[in-house]
Amino acid sequence: MKLSRRLVPDVTTLQAFECAARHGSFTQAAAELNLTQSAVSRQIKDLETQLGVLLFERVRQRVILSEAGQKFLPEVRRLLHQTEELMVRAMASARADSTLSIASLPTFGSRWLVPRLPDFLKRHPGTVLNIASRSAPFDFDEQNFDLAIHYGQPVWARATCSYLCSEVIVPAASPTLLKANAVETPEDIGGGPLLHLATRPKLWAQWFEANGMDGHGAYRGNRFDQFSMVIEAATAGLGFALLPRYLIEQELAAGTLRIVLDRPMQTENSYYLAVPEGKRENPISLAFREWITEQVG
Repeated sequence: MKLSRRLVPDVTTLQAFECAARHGSFTQAAAELNLTQSAVSRQIKDLETQLGVLLFERVRQRVILSEAGQKFLPEVRRLLHQTEELMVRAMASARADSTLSIASLPTFGSRWLVPRLPDFLKRHPGTVLNIASRSAPFDFDEQNFDLAIHYGQPVWARATCSYLCSEVIVPAASPTLLKANAVETPEDIGGGPLLHLATRPKLWAQWFEANGMDGHGAYRGNRFDQFSMVIEAATAGLGFALLPRYLIEQELAAGTLRIVLDRPMQTENSYYLAVPEGKRENPISLAFREWITEQVG
């Protein structure tokens, strides 16, 4: 689709708008941008003319955003941020043989993927990686990633999902907690403090039911919105946690966490690689997909 130049604002004009909105002052915006106050005022006026709306209202010695300006500001900030990211990626990859942008689940990325990346880079020297955290599916058309690591079902709009691995969780706790709470049966865990992942509130209930319990009291305890927080809480002795074994490899090796009972449970969802349409044959993406499949095999 051909863009109309009349509808594409100048980036410097958007910067002037964002800066003036942040300071509530054309004068302070001018000082930050190293412009004159009249230059900023003119840029804002040109933008208002282009949009056909009033973006600022004058109140005493300050300017405040109008209702239209308040709606416009978040989109401007998003666009400026994307523009900055685009330039940074372009500068980073200018001397690289290839670049690869990967969206990963936060804890999966930090605890499992990143420690293994030296091996991938050793096999593919000259590659520049851009790794970002994403907790849920997004629009590949709006966010420029070559692939994403996805937990759930193999469904992603305008992308192909390929199976990576299943997920097996185990009950884990710190040695300190185990000294104070002897555990020989699932019932012993049920009587102790429980830690929960907020986005998967039924995990303990499912585990108790899989081990012949009715799940009574399975929802009590502290909640955290990332596995990384649950791991830290368990390590600190705050309670028993159900955790994917691959995420606690370091803690198990160091002895800061122990598997409480050998009662693993496979979750109903799995991990997948989501590849957007149009990027399925990207050579470095194909190499990464082959490499990560080997790592989980």
